Amino acid sequence: MESLLSLENLFTLMMLILLQAVLGFDNLLYISIESSRVRPERQKFVRWLGISLAIVLRLVLMVVVLGLISALTQPLFGFHIDGVFEASFTFHSIVSIFGGGFIMYTATKEIMHLLAVEHVENLDKKHQKSVPVAIATIVFMNLIFSFDSLLSAIALTHVVWVIAAAIIISGIMMIVLADQVSVFLKKNRMFEVIGLFILFIVGVLLITEGGHLAHMELFNFKVEAMSKASFYFVIFVMVIVSLVQTRYRNKLEALQAKERGQHEAT
Repeated sequence: MESLLSLENLFTLMMLILLQAVLGFDNLLYISIESSRVRPERQKFVRWLGISLAIVLRLVLMVVVLGLISALTQPLFGFHIDGVFEASFTFHSIVSIFGGGFIMYTATKEIMHLLAVEHVENLDKKHQKSVPVAIATIVFMNLIFSFDSLLSAIALTHVVWVIAAAIIISGIMMIVLADQVSVFLKKNRMFEVIGLFILFIVGVLLITEGGHLAHMELFNFKVEAMSKASFYFVIFVMVIVSLVQTRYRNKLEALQAKERGQHEAT
């Protein structure tokens, strides 16, 4: 028991919780946006149940990955078209590529929905989802997002209780923060657009990572994984540009209103 509660294990646990929090940002964003597509009175239930089920499945996935860790990185099949396409796919690379593709598809579809409606207030009513569909989607995407973080956790430690505790604690934090993020997005609809574009970039990140793991080459050019530093820098720039643009637009609108007032007065 003392070895289980050793300083090393406790320090690793704190590191894993921090890792889950950092890597779980895009997951939390997806959950908040997806849950907003159901009826308002059911949104909190969808977030709570979706994340709770995802925690249970993460624990199951942890056991599976620990038992098959070597097999996940072994080539399953490959393709070779001389000078055009070459890849040797592993289970990990397949999960990353298809997961990233699904995220890009979802983000693109939601962005098109935003552009298609004439009145933003009718968006949620027009594209509402059923509770089971929203929960299933959240659980599925949670597993996609958690795959890399789980492999990172296993790289730090093989102590099962440490990884399991980190998964449970980060899941509870996600349940709490998801409500706060959802409220923020509802009050600041412009950030929903930024969130969708961030998810699109997450999809690009996962696809490039999967291509790198598969040693993919397109027309003799190797596919390199998008670095996490580049990913967070792009997010930072997007947020700053949006904030500056919003403030500038508000100043222009105030100036135009003032000029209209002066013109009417004369």
